[in-house]
Amino acid sequence: MIISLLGILLLLISTGFVGLTSNTDADNATSLTERPNIIFYLSDDQDQLDYGCYGNPKVKTPNVDQLALEGMKFTNFYTAQAICSPARSQIFTGMYPVKNGCMANHIGVKRNIKSITQYLKAAGYEIVLAGKSHVKPNKVFQWTHYFPPIDKRFLPMDKIESYIKNAEKPFCIFLASDFPHGPYPSDGSYTKKNIHRLPYNGKNIPDFKPGYYQNIESDDQQLGEIIKMVDEHGLRNQSIFIYAADHGISGKWGLSEQGLKIPFVVRWPGKIKPNTSSDVLLSLVDILPTLLEVADVKIPENVDGKSFSKVLEGKDTKVNDYIFGVASNQNIQKCLIFPSRMVRGDRYKLIKNFNALEVYESNLGANPVINEFIKIGANAFPQKPYEELYDLENDPYQRKNLAKNPDYLSVKEKLSAVLENWMGKQNDFLLTHKMPLLKPTLHPLDRNSKWNRMPSSLEGKLTEGDYLKLHY
Repeated sequence: MIISLLGILLLLISTGFVGLTSNTDADNATSLTERPNIIFYLSDDQDQLDYGCYGNPKVKTPNVDQLALEGMKFTNFYTAQAICSPARSQIFTGMYPVKNGCMANHIGVKRNIKSITQYLKAAGYEIVLAGKSHVKPNKVFQWTHYFPPIDKRFLPMDKIESYIKNAEKPFCIFLASDFPHGPYPSDGSYTKKNIHRLPYNGKNIPDFKPGYYQNIESDDQQLGEIIKMVDEHGLRNQSIFIYAADHGISGKWGLSEQGLKIPFVVRWPGKIKPNTSSDVLLSLVDILPTLLEVADVKIPENVDGKSFSKVLEGKDTKVNDYIFGVASNQNIQKCLIFPSRMVRGDRYKLIKNFNALEVYESNLGANPVINEFIKIGANAFPQKPYEELYDLENDPYQRKNLAKNPDYLSVKEKLSAVLENWMGKQNDFLLTHKMPLLKPTLHPLDRNSKWNRMPSSLEGKLTEGDYLKLHY
């Protein structure tokens, strides 16, 4: 009888009805199930100072504030570019905008690079995007699922809930909100009397702020629904939950602190000590390597970012000596030739405006039409000098430019060398071309529109050969 039972067992094994699991397979299965889900909520166009947890007493952000109480709030987190597509490209590729190719809005990244979709899929994760996309091409961004917004505005809550409720694999989901980005409602509950005056707004409250506050409230309510959904489906303790905005609205398109410095809050039960904060200097390019390390995935050598997982554990670990920034006024509505670059260390920040009035003549070449557009770009920013140097410890809102102060010459020279070295590693076209014109995908320099006005003598005068040949 014993021999017969043993024979039956061997027969079942050989035919696949009974499987033997090796220790290695079991360990891999265990490690895969133990890796956390990653839930990343990204708001659009919201200043860091427009949250209760960042010191605004009038704005209503109870759900972000609660996340901060339950997790860690970051005070020195930056995007390298204060505009939608380039900000998202940093998160998904771990590379700065010039290197990944998305150095102007509405432009795709280079087709030969990898994104977080490939890295996490290879590790057994599903990776989902819900809401606003604003990244391309599909060859690079290979989402397991993409759930588009409802009415081009709202997160598709039913699809999101169905997915996280029924997910059978560890997942990473990006919830890309369209709020508080305009259009702004004119019939909301806010007036200018309800608006908190920010230190860089001066005495006047911008006209869009009441509607912007209303959109902030709508966005926070969406966030609250997502948090409730995650917690009610038992995913709270199995997930790292990240909240951020892509850039600030007050400094959009430029390199000011209010544009580049963003909110960043992380909740991770059992890993992150509640109600803590960190002032470690970080950038959006650091997100991808951090998430890969959290998911136990090898970090690629070609990314610019560095993991800050040790900071999440509560360690006051320095991650970056310097972070960098990029600005372009081409391929946006009020399109102009005025590129800038930035480097920031622990205390000081240097900006170089490469087509400032004081230097624009050195950018002129043999083509008179291109020269006219270079001149228009320079004249559009008469108050912007070639160099800006700020002591952020004593001047956090960049009111006092120290670039011409001889006492800070060594600081400026050091930062200038660091910036030029970084631009070289990024293969920045500003180092090899006098003043390049980027080929537009939406907003040509030489076309009049409701956003852009120019002399009729320049309309339609640029040719294909006048643009810098790039990857798109």
